[in-house]
Amino acid sequence: MMMKKLSYYLIAGMLLFSCAGVSAQSTDTAKVFSLEDLEDIVFLHHPIVKQAALLSDAAKASVLQSKGEFDPTLKSAFGRKLFGHTDYYNNWHNELKVPLYIAGADLKVGYDRNVGVYTNPETHTTDAGLMAVGLNIPLGAGLLIDARRSTLWQAKAMLNYAEADKVKQINSVWFGAVKDYWNWYYAYREYTLIKEGLDLATKRFKALTNQALLGDKPGLDTIEASITVQDREIQLAKSEIEVKNAMLVLSNHLWNDKGTPLELPKDAIPQQAGEQLKIPDRILLDSLLGLADMHPELVKLRAKGEQLDVERRFAQEKLKPKVNISGALLSRRTDFGSYVPDYYDFNWNNYKIGVDFAFPIFLRAERGKLKQVKFKQQQVNYDLMQSGREISNNITASFNSLTAYQSQLAVQVQSINNQQALLAGELQKFDLGESTLFLINSRETKLIDMKIKRESIISGYQKKLAELYYKAGTRQQL
Repeated sequence: MMMKKLSYYLIAGMLLFSCAGVSAQSTDTAKVFSLEDLEDIVFLHHPIVKQAALLSDAAKASVLQSKGEFDPTLKSAFGRKLFGHTDYYNNWHNELKVPLYIAGADLKVGYDRNVGVYTNPETHTTDAGLMAVGLNIPLGAGLLIDARRSTLWQAKAMLNYAEADKVKQINSVWFGAVKDYWNWYYAYREYTLIKEGLDLATKRFKALTNQALLGDKPGLDTIEASITVQDREIQLAKSEIEVKNAMLVLSNHLWNDKGTPLELPKDAIPQQAGEQLKIPDRILLDSLLGLADMHPELVKLRAKGEQLDVERRFAQEKLKPKVNISGALLSRRTDFGSYVPDYYDFNWNNYKIGVDFAFPIFLRAERGKLKQVKFKQQQVNYDLMQSGREISNNITASFNSLTAYQSQLAVQVQSINNQQALLAGELQKFDLGESTLFLINSRETKLIDMKIKRESIISGYQKKLAELYYKAGTRQQL
């Protein structure tokens, strides 16, 4: 009678253990923290994701700052000296300067009133003052590109750099979060399987203890069963710590809208993962390889190349001589309603003109700067070539690894089925007195290890799948 009872516990426990996946599906879904839940929290509240968004804003602010070089400026200066009833000078200078985007020219509108006994005759005006409207144009260096246009164009080139850096940081955060999630999944599944094995060993130990008390079984079987229980208790304690640590690591990615760190609830469990792995096909690989050209790292390098190209053009522009011509039409007119004789009004006979020329004889500073920029361009080109090749190969390598996971899982599932058949057969032999408890424990322990290995393969596959998209510079849409 006791032998039948023992067999009942052994077979019932084995069936319970073999159907662990089914029982897990009936778990309260309210406790499930899915990968989609993690995605919502990470992309809404993660500090690094928010920080990455600032990169684009900072680049736009840099462009805005560069555009400030083209802002019109209004200047005014007044000076007067009166001493011993003598008006030495009474000077008032006003100017509106409007930088033009084309040709590096400046449009200038000015009004000067310089009177007094000792005022320089070159700048002396009547009491009504003198108006001037003119241009300042660089005909040599600065005609095609100057410092302000170079700064603006470089800042615009860095917009793409900042956007790519933003995408790269966000992808990195998400990839790290996905890996931590599936590490938690594996730790939790390992804990579940060990706990089910402990429950089964405990039931067997109690049944054998009752049999030993009645004299149906020797005391050595009780000791054997007790050792198995103790060993699995140790494994369970270790696995429990690993689950807690995995939950803590995953909690690093959890924040609320107020910037307060969150932690996973103690009763939270990961989502279920099936034994059927959906391996990406060749079409997806070709698609990812096609998108590799838009990888954030390559976009950053190309943006850096654009910036260096602007810098090279500016350095090359400095090899030209500096020839600045300025001219302005003059008039005594202070408003458009008053009468001013034609010979004192704006016309081609009333003007002032000037030419500035400068040219460094050896151009050593300019030639040295140009060489430095060209060397940097070569470095970026080499980085672009090597990075492009590495990205393509990394994508292909990750894809190849995924196909290996599919065959590994298929073999592992078949091995588990075979091991369960062996365990069932061993239990039947035990009923007939042709087997020992040691063999049953050994086969059961092997079955637990094989199921843990299966979960390891599933976890590894999911992490490798996330890595495939990360290597391609994007992320999987859940």
